[in-house]
Amino acid sequence: MSSPANVPHQPDCAVAATAEQALDPAWLSQALAGVSGGKAVASVEQVEYLKTMATKIRFAVTFEGSDERHDLCVKGLLDVDEGNSSLGSTCLAEADFYCLLAPHMQVRVPDCLVAVTDREAQNATIIMRDVISQGGAFCSALEMFTADDAASSLSQLAALHASQGLLAKENWIQPRAAQIARMPNLTGESIQGLMDDPRGDNLSAKVRNGANILAAMRAFADRSDSRPQFLLHGDSHAGNIFRTKDGLGLIDWQVIQHGGWALDVAYHLNAVLPTEIAELEERRLVNDYLARMRGSGIDMPDEEEAWTQYREGVAYGLFMWAITRRVDPPIIHRFTDRLGKAAMRHETFKLLGVI
Repeated sequence: MSSPANVPHQPDCAVAATAEQALDPAWLSQALAGVSGGKAVASVEQVEYLKTMATKIRFAVTFEGSDERHDLCVKGLLDVDEGNSSLGSTCLAEADFYCLLAPHMQVRVPDCLVAVTDREAQNATIIMRDVISQGGAFCSALEMFTADDAASSLSQLAALHASQGLLAKENWIQPRAAQIARMPNLTGESIQGLMDDPRGDNLSAKVRNGANILAAMRAFADRSDSRPQFLLHGDSHAGNIFRTKDGLGLIDWQVIQHGGWALDVAYHLNAVLPTEIAELEERRLVNDYLARMRGSGIDMPDEEEAWTQYREGVAYGLFMWAITRRVDPPIIHRFTDRLGKAAMRHETFKLLGVI
């Protein structure tokens, strides 16, 4: 389950628009022709259906002339509704990650076999090997994540960040934090409405304040964009980590972007680690990350400046979970609580000039 050796096949067929189409043998025969050697799909079995912003469907196929089962997962903007109708570009960004970036870096990712893209419509559908059928498992906010786990997943982020050279070649990768922070539908009032649910119950009034969360995100995004730029995952919470016998890996590349390294690292450590473990271990883990980056020949700030940037970086992850709607509430509550408590102990808003 190491990074894929080959670029995904990119067939000339339509991007799937519905779950029904994505599992249709005729569409799959076209999409998987480069995998099957041109053989038609003989049977399709749906295994699991998961819809958040994008839809992921685990399924199995057989091809004509063989009973061999192939366990796969299709992901795309399927059965569009009001909540996800504008997200096709994020699906295209993920497809481009697998086609243009993943084959050239040492990051453990799922094996993406097919990327169907429509650049005019800004949309894409990808088909990957099924991680679970290969013995892997996806992590969650609701399971225990240890400091050793965090060190393993942080090593994957370091491998991603050390691929700075790809930024010069791939100018489609954009700084996203400032864009996200200034989406016109996001206001302090709208964020406050979400923070007034149980996700904010254990946070101070200043950190639970929607206007402060928005102002801190904007201030951090501007600082992040002005610092040395790294290739970033952009959504590095525990739900986007998977386990294999070889170690942890990263999934869900829809928010891939560039910016300051602390955006990923502060979000990641404070999302995956229980608060009491983060309090004890985060500085050591940050220093281990810095050492790993320097060992890859990357110029990094000294430990005190890096620690300040890390403390500021909590603002991004807190904002991302403060605005989240389409995830199970217990997960929203857990991540927002961890990141909000991190903002409290690190005085993140004060560092960013918000309070």
